[in-house]
Amino acid sequence: MTANPHGYTLNHTMLRVKDPEKSLEFYCGVLGMTLLRKADIEAGEFSLYFLGFTSSEDEVPKGEADATEYVFSRQGVLELTHNWGTEEEDGPVYHDGNAAPQGFGHIALDVPDLAVAVAHFDKHGVEFQKRPEDGMMKHIAFIKDPDGYWVEILSARSMAGR
Repeated sequence: MTANPHGYTLNHTMLRVKDPEKSLEFYCGVLGMTLLRKADIEAGEFSLYFLGFTSSEDEVPKGEADATEYVFSRQGVLELTHNWGTEEEDGPVYHDGNAAPQGFGHIALDVPDLAVAVAHFDKHGVEFQKRPEDGMMKHIAFIKDPDGYWVEILSARSMAGR
């Protein structure tokens, strides 16, 4: 029997992070995402941070069951997983997938104006993997999060030639 995929959505992707404070500062403080829910799993010694973009009309539910349903019914959620103690380790802990052996590549964010976004990232000292003026693809940029994961920055309008 084949399942009917009607109604399926892509809910979230997960990245493992070394230091949740640095990651939350980057994703919430610099990129403007909102922490939707945090769960500490003591038996497994890890924490989950669910982030998403919200509007001024959005209200994140406070109750455990309501907050859980809210997070898992949304689209475009980023889950950050912190394995306790990794923040104490020297050097990078996780592989970004862009060097051998390749695997995961990046997440992408649509911004209203690429030039304004680039200036914002420069102001906040964000590391660029690729600036818009570099290479053949002038309509995208890649920045790096605190763990070295790549985040593609694009403007849907400019991608469409508008």
